[in-house]
Amino acid sequence: MADVITYRAAVAEGIAREMRRDPAVVCLGEDIGEAEGVFKTTAGLYKEFGPGRVWDTPISEQAIAGAAMGAAMTGLRPVAEIMFSDFLACCWDYLANEIPKVRYMTGGQVTVPLVVRTANGGGLGFGAQHSQAVENWALTVPGLKIAAPSTAADVIGMMAAAIRSDDPVVFFEHKGLLASEGPLPPDDHVVELGQANVLRPGDDLTIVALASTVPTALAAADRLAAQDGVHAEVVDLRCLVPLDMAAVLRSVERTSRLLIVEENPYQGGWGATVASIVADEGFELLDAPVRRVAAACVPLPFADALENEVIPTVDKVTEAAQALIRY
Repeated sequence: MADVITYRAAVAEGIAREMRRDPAVVCLGEDIGEAEGVFKTTAGLYKEFGPGRVWDTPISEQAIAGAAMGAAMTGLRPVAEIMFSDFLACCWDYLANEIPKVRYMTGGQVTVPLVVRTANGGGLGFGAQHSQAVENWALTVPGLKIAAPSTAADVIGMMAAAIRSDDPVVFFEHKGLLASEGPLPPDDHVVELGQANVLRPGDDLTIVALASTVPTALAAADRLAAQDGVHAEVVDLRCLVPLDMAAVLRSVERTSRLLIVEENPYQGGWGATVASIVADEGFELLDAPVRRVAAACVPLPFADALENEVIPTVDKVTEAAQALIRY
């Protein structure tokens, strides 16, 4: 096997490893079989595991979510693909009212060990109905775990943890990261859900990011170091549920400044939750207000130039960080 793998190929690799390990793991979704997925994130699965374990479904998000729920309740570990995260709205009753509540409502007698994986986020000019970052939708629903990896290795490791979880996981794969490359992790690679990762150490400022905003934050940190001599610490949350606030607070204790970078709209974004917890539990650690760089509260435009006005960019993160340092 190659020593380097793309984020795109890591999705299929992560699923395949778990399908080889556990015969109860099955996949379902639109065009995930012989067509290998619209983003080619299920390449090779149908060929290796066949139609008995890789199920092509009708174009119905409700059918996909409902079938996955039933399969999970009766002994399988389904991995269901919703092609675009925007379309989670089409099966929202299952995702918000049914899947996350079964274990609680049966007193733990029935578990729903399923993964709903979906292509998320903007930056590719797909327009208002195919470009949204919707992690914050799922964050409002108790009972769902939420994973959003930023690297190929984390895709594989977190996919393993998600599929092995006895609780439902929504697994956000960012479209803008699919072509990125990283080291191929070993066969036993598992990344426990709910563990943030400090990708760049620093003493002057903490930048908290998720998924596509991680490379944006790292690029801004590079620029801050080169231009201003500012050493920013970049924390990749990796998960929203469980949320590793201990890692964030440890970082803020060192740096005394916090900048949160999220692709969700500013209104109701996950960054507001992070900021609130820091205000509640770490206010004395701060030497400046908590700042957020988030998407504007507008539908996403098709045009690249307009889309860049809406979502976080390196320029926006750099400017916000410089203002925090000056405070």
